[in-house]
Amino acid sequence: MPVRVEENIWIEMSDGCRLAARLWLPDDAEQNPVPAILEYIPYRKRDGTRTRDEPMHGYFASKGYAAIRVDMRGSGESDGHMADEYVQQEQDDALEVIDWLSRQPWCSGNVGMMGKSWGGFNCLQVAALRPPALKAIIPVCFTDDRFTDDVHYMGGCLLNDNLWWGAIMMAYQSRALDPVIVGEEWRERWRERLETLPHFQHLWLEHQRYDDYWKHGSICEDFSSIEVPVLAWSGWADSYTNAVFRVMEHLSVPRRAIVGPWAHVYPHDGTPTPAIGFLQEAVRWWDQWLKGIDTGIMDEPMVRAYVEAPVPPTGTRMHAPGRWVAEPSWPSPGIEGRTLWLNDGGKLSTDAKPVATLKIRSPQSTGKAGGEWMGAGCPGEAPTDQRLDDGNALVFDSDLIEQDFEILGAPELSLRLSADAPVAQIAVRLSDVLPDGQVTRVSYQVMNLTHRDSHENPEPLEPGKFYDVKVKLCDCGHRFNAGHKVRIAISSAYWPMVWPAPTAATISLVAGESSVNLPVRRAVLQDEGEVVLSEPEQAALTPITTLSEGSLLRYTMQDHLTGDTLYVTDGEGGVFGEGIYRFDEIDTLVEHSLKREMTINDNDPLSAKGKIIQRYRTGREGWMTTVDLVTEMTCDFENFYLTAKLEAYEDDTLFFEKSWSETTKRDLI
Repeated sequence: MPVRVEENIWIEMSDGCRLAARLWLPDDAEQNPVPAILEYIPYRKRDGTRTRDEPMHGYFASKGYAAIRVDMRGSGESDGHMADEYVQQEQDDALEVIDWLSRQPWCSGNVGMMGKSWGGFNCLQVAALRPPALKAIIPVCFTDDRFTDDVHYMGGCLLNDNLWWGAIMMAYQSRALDPVIVGEEWRERWRERLETLPHFQHLWLEHQRYDDYWKHGSICEDFSSIEVPVLAWSGWADSYTNAVFRVMEHLSVPRRAIVGPWAHVYPHDGTPTPAIGFLQEAVRWWDQWLKGIDTGIMDEPMVRAYVEAPVPPTGTRMHAPGRWVAEPSWPSPGIEGRTLWLNDGGKLSTDAKPVATLKIRSPQSTGKAGGEWMGAGCPGEAPTDQRLDDGNALVFDSDLIEQDFEILGAPELSLRLSADAPVAQIAVRLSDVLPDGQVTRVSYQVMNLTHRDSHENPEPLEPGKFYDVKVKLCDCGHRFNAGHKVRIAISSAYWPMVWPAPTAATISLVAGESSVNLPVRRAVLQDEGEVVLSEPEQAALTPITTLSEGSLLRYTMQDHLTGDTLYVTDGEGGVFGEGIYRFDEIDTLVEHSLKREMTINDNDPLSAKGKIIQRYRTGREGWMTTVDLVTEMTCDFENFYLTAKLEAYEDDTLFFEKSWSETTKRDLI
């Protein structure tokens, strides 16, 4: 079907604020109105997400849909100010956008909403407000709980990605508006945006427990608020997988889920491979609920998931061997728990042995083999050989596995433990020990033990007192082969993924009274052919010229005199080493370099330091802008300290500069 693209249109809100949008339309949509598909995010439709927008939204338009990419208020070329993520204004604007779409002459009146990450979050949040024209959604790589499963906190621990992502958002929001779209007022509007730029990571650090700030936008507060059909997606290499299984369990609307091996990318670009035909599946969903065509998608299993086969623990994993399986409902009747006991002598056994108390106080740099909290499909981000961290942990191994078995879902540990400090943390890892001794992480979880009973009302530990603690690991799909071993490892630190507790606590674990429950799939031969997914399709790519190849470095260094460890990722030309490129259609150069330096001393958790150095350059001849941004975080026993310094340039002339310095009291973290 022939498609036309409108580079920029304006959608005016009731208060006069204009949102900038890019629109893909079937050529005859005015004569034959079609449903609309909305993606609504703050990442700049013109020169930010253009690479992924063109082949996806162009595809939807070719299949008979009006696809629209809207920049939120205060982002891209849209008017206004973006004060924070997922604010009420963002959701209110979305309601107006959906209503506007439904009334356009080229729209049939039915609207679908979709998105990955931020767009996955907000299509659920907007659906919970029940706009009449919204008929179905497709969230990808999303969460239903903004505190437990987003980039800020995990298990009540502060993720260092809070600093990383906050710094990136500051750089994103510092980009200049394109004069081709907004005219000569671009400088004035750029300056206004820089003057009101939020110190994002500080906003998020101000809320260290599950309070009303995080409850807003967390649909887990009321799953019944969702009344439209949901097709949910994620991947094992992503960090947003747990929510898929929760929404399958708790929603009551028509729903389906597909979970592959992928990182934080759309599945038709899926890495690790195999990528699949996400766009075809999305069109089937839209056809079902926006056009009233029975596509058969509701006759298929509720959950289709990829069970990964064992692989060597290399940091770069571009392909994941395994197989697709299907579950008719979730929780699945085809999955049963298998309990293994953590016993003295480092044994993981089917029965409990005599009780023994084991102690661990991990060096603060334990966690170097953990990889990234959020995989992005780039080299070096996957967990490496876990033996690097296992030497600093309590380790429990099973006997050699006699018969292959698969797990699907969330392993859960029941631990009896104590700490010698009121604030302490643990990291728990489930691994596959290969016959040659290499160790591949399968799943993990970190826990701030003051959050053992509640994220909303954490309580300090009583030193020396033993507690019964449940630790639910991240959902996973994995096959353990005969001749391998199952391993559980427990450490009291996990750097650089999480910020350390203020004291280097010693954890005492009661072996013989602690166990892990594995979600084991029953052997079902029939499901081998039950999942049929297409090869990826997409529309034409946007024309790009690579101006300079990028580079990506990832390494650690340890000073064996001082005990200091430095962990570095360094992306030149792109955050993940993508290089410097030009969007040919709009003659716009894009360069984004980011260096992250994380430092800690093995014996001093208060030595922790994070530093993010960025340069974002965009423009063309006659309009070239650069933003240099340095953000840092340190701490002492009572406080966190955040600083940032921004310099913005037009050509080589300093246009604007600003500094931030914030102190935030630690709240049992």
